[in-house]
Amino acid sequence: MTIAIAQTDEQIRRCLPAVLALRPQFSPEQALKQIRFQQTEDRYMLAFVDLGDNTEAPAAVGYRIMHLLHSGKTLYIDDLSTLPEGRGKGYASALLDFIVEQARQAGCQTVSLDSGQNPARYDAHRLYLNKGFNITSHHFHLSLQ
Repeated sequence: MTIAIAQTDEQIRRCLPAVLALRPQFSPEQALKQIRFQQTEDRYMLAFVDLGDNTEAPAAVGYRIMHLLHSGKTLYIDDLSTLPEGRGKGYASALLDFIVEQARQAGCQTVSLDSGQNPARYDAHRLYLNKGFNITSHHFHLSLQ
């Protein structure tokens, strides 16, 4: 198992089942288009667990580096998702370790993410807490559409 960065459409497509497990509102083509847009416009990166056999990735993480007044240079995790059949195999843990190392190499002061508050996310919350993340705020959202 290695962690790779999805740069080509083929690599992104390998990540889509894991991404869509977390973001089911997208079709695969919509997700590919949105990821490509965010890569161009927002410096979004998509990393994935590569099992070395060119099959779909069992887990993926989307992230970007931002400069925020309250936290300085921050690596923000947009999406971290593991396929249901891949859960409990250490893939998300390996991706978080990769992310933390990327943040350190980039000179970031923090790594942060938002996570839904419902029982389906509790395993993810345990992982974040076990990796040293702290719950530091509430996230408020106002839909304008």
